[in-house]
Amino acid sequence: MKQFLQTIKDAIRDLLPIILVVAFFQLAVLQQPFPEPEKILIGLVAVILGLSLFIQGLELSLFPLGENMAGALVRKGNLFWLLFFAFALGFGTTIAEPALIAVSKEAARISAISGFISPSEQAQSDYALGLRLTVAISVGVSLVVGVVRILKGWPIHYIIIGGYLIIVLLTQFTPVEIIGVAYDSGGVTTSTITVPLVTAMGIGLSRVIKGRNPLIDGFGLIAFASLFPIAFVLLYGMVV
Repeated sequence: MKQFLQTIKDAIRDLLPIILVVAFFQLAVLQQPFPEPEKILIGLVAVILGLSLFIQGLELSLFPLGENMAGALVRKGNLFWLLFFAFALGFGTTIAEPALIAVSKEAARISAISGFISPSEQAQSDYALGLRLTVAISVGVSLVVGVVRILKGWPIHYIIIGGYLIIVLLTQFTPVEIIGVAYDSGGVTTSTITVPLVTAMGIGLSRVIKGRNPLIDGFGLIAFASLFPIAFVLLYGMVV
């Protein structure tokens, strides 16, 4: 209970700057009272409690689960299942990401209006699904590469720099209609579920592998999960 109360205090502290900014613009700039202040207050309390419960859930469940599963797979010594777990984790958490679903649908709608694809409903649905699958597969592949990097001890900056050089090159040959969608796809993959699970997996791997430092080797997987979708969607744009 004491830990949860501390989590609530931390949530209030984190939300306070947002609250102050909104209050300043509403009262000082717009010079208008808050509409339905009772509902706003109830909603604010709900947000604080929801954020506190979410953070508590991460600390009690998702972080330990990700670390334990990654560590257990390494100790079992089965590389196939470790890499399969990394791919499935990336694919599964991304394919159902609400932000990705929204971006894919909007991209399909705008592409149809612009004449990039057929305006039929079926064409838009196929395009949106193809985009989602492309991004989800790319995140799965990125985690596989990230796990191999941790196992081999490869420097992360070489992969990141090389990856963005490839993206710059692909951008020159990709239809301009897909470039913005591709770059946005790198941001929508880092969801509230993907980030803690992927981070926990990286830390768990680096803890059980001899010679690895959790601070140096355990982080960086999220960068891969943002990098690979850009390249994959650029390629998707070329194919489509």
